[in-house]
Amino acid sequence: MRAAARFVTADEAIAAIPDGATVAVGGFVGAGHPEMLTAALERRFLETGTPNGLTLYYCAGQGDRIGRGLNHLAHAGLIKRVIGGHWNLAPKLGALALANEIEAYNFPQGVLSVLLREIAAKRPGLITQVGLNTFIDATHSGGRMNARTTEPLVERIELDGQTWLRYKPVPVTVGLIRATHADSRGNLSMEREGLVGEVLPIAQAAKNHGGIVIAQVENFVDQLPDPKAVRVPGILVDYIVPSHGVQHDQTFGETFNADYVRTCLGSFDLPPMAFSERKIIGQRALHEIRQGDIVNLGIGLPESVAQVAAETGRLQDFTLTVESGPIGGVPASGLSFGCSHFPEAIIDQPSQFDFYDGGGLDIAVLGAVEVDAEGSVNVASFAGRFAGVGGFVNIVQSARRLVFCLTLRAGELEVQMQDGRLVIVKEGRHAKFVPSIQHVCFHGPTAVQRGQQVLYVTERAVFELTADGLVLTELAPGIDLQTQVLDQMAFTPSIGNVIPMPSGCFPLSS
Repeated sequence: MRAAARFVTADEAIAAIPDGATVAVGGFVGAGHPEMLTAALERRFLETGTPNGLTLYYCAGQGDRIGRGLNHLAHAGLIKRVIGGHWNLAPKLGALALANEIEAYNFPQGVLSVLLREIAAKRPGLITQVGLNTFIDATHSGGRMNARTTEPLVERIELDGQTWLRYKPVPVTVGLIRATHADSRGNLSMEREGLVGEVLPIAQAAKNHGGIVIAQVENFVDQLPDPKAVRVPGILVDYIVPSHGVQHDQTFGETFNADYVRTCLGSFDLPPMAFSERKIIGQRALHEIRQGDIVNLGIGLPESVAQVAAETGRLQDFTLTVESGPIGGVPASGLSFGCSHFPEAIIDQPSQFDFYDGGGLDIAVLGAVEVDAEGSVNVASFAGRFAGVGGFVNIVQSARRLVFCLTLRAGELEVQMQDGRLVIVKEGRHAKFVPSIQHVCFHGPTAVQRGQQVLYVTERAVFELTADGLVLTELAPGIDLQTQVLDQMAFTPSIGNVIPMPSGCFPLSS
């Protein structure tokens, strides 16, 4: 018979990680991240200098922009290479990459999560069109972030007359995952976790490559009563570290929120938004969402769409989803992003991206750092930082309709309503519509070829993507086209049949 699971301390488990291992870490921001394990790994390296020379593999960004999450691992010598989906929440890792002290790759979050299944099955990588004509494409930088990073991990191939990208498999030898309960035989359940993530493919990938799996759990039980509730079977788990709630907050924003693990079929109340440019943009973007749509909202400005939908009683008209796996409900924000209030279902992250990549999204509402004249968008880099793409590339290449939300200019922008007219009280310091963008994360011309409908919504004007680039189609009341729009852009868009932005976006006064 199989031996009982090995229950050990975090320090004992981490001591089993060898030098040079490829370590896959699960989690999304703080949800599902094994904080006790990554903290113990940092502690052991600082005390002993081992393990060292690790390759870090992760899908979603994990951190709090300060010290938690993958920030624990940001030490030269501990890490040799990072293959990650989003970097902004772990700025200490990003600093190592920008200083050319580690090898650094940025691939789409959905690619990395699905690629884990290919690695587990020892298939020859992931073949997909996600990333074509972006900076991740092999004809551009191949997702390599600095001069130190030279090995190509993505290549172009031709199949049946079409161009595809092959993301090469990276054998995983250590899996660090998190769950709620473990039973005496090591089976793991996730009742109190806000998401499922990619725990199973991480464990399968590590086990099938002769490696080890370390699971942080909140508590243990003699036996899990429902075999269908087991998310990772005990045959895959080598070490179990009970946290008893220490370093096991449900997210990096909240200790525990029961709303993230239960369904509510009634209405959901959100506090009303005060008037701002964010509210204008949220209200205009909401106009693009139709009855019955399946929707993805990005973090930041797009979160305002859910808030104004709640104010106007439209939350029940469509279904909000999050790339981490929740379906239905209302996405959480801030350091709880990745969870949803009152979801109808929570599936694993690779399956959610399968659905997205196949065209399951009717519409996605996302942010943008920079936009150029051909409608291409950068979200990966800004203000001397490399944020990475996260799930952005998967989502923008597959959704039928896209709305990018951004202010026309950024940096201390202030607006007011006076007698039904929008007034720019203080202009933003930085242009958002620029002659060229730092990283192509969404390629406008390719989207036109795919037949996607794409809008760019700002507080004072709306643009549409066409074969000729951006066309200005709507203007806010009181805004002067020349001085307050065209003169504030670094390029001149085409001017279409300009109509007023919908009056419902603007209160009579503010």
